[in-house]
Amino acid sequence: MPALFIFLLRLIRGIRDGLKEPEFRGLFWSVVLILLSGTWFYHAVEGWSWLDSFYFSVITLTTVGYGDFSPQTAVGKIFTIVYIILGLGVLSSFLLLLANYHTSVDSPTLLERFRSRGKRTEKDLDADESTEKTNR
Repeated sequence: MPALFIFLLRLIRGIRDGLKEPEFRGLFWSVVLILLSGTWFYHAVEGWSWLDSFYFSVITLTTVGYGDFSPQTAVGKIFTIVYIILGLGVLSSFLLLLANYHTSVDSPTLLERFRSRGKRTEKDLDADESTEKTNR
């Protein structure tokens, strides 16, 4: 449970810090607009509750698709096709930007450690040579 709490705090902090950047801010508000428009559409056309409509909008854009809801009208099905194509692209771009922002700003030491992994220093090589000489 503490790991989830830490993750959520980092996510909120990342979004808050990212909103200072114009590209991030534009994608963030695009995702919000797409989710709200999907929620409104499914509530108005399919007659679902606001919560069910928002739930369906989120699981559709994240491609989870539990199958417990599906549009029953032809207009709803056509809207869902367009909604998935447009919304998935915007949501993916937003999540990619959020992940890039998080790794470049929040964890530079982790990234540096990952990049330097496998690189051996001269000290390591000298230690290997002296070990080989003593083993002979």
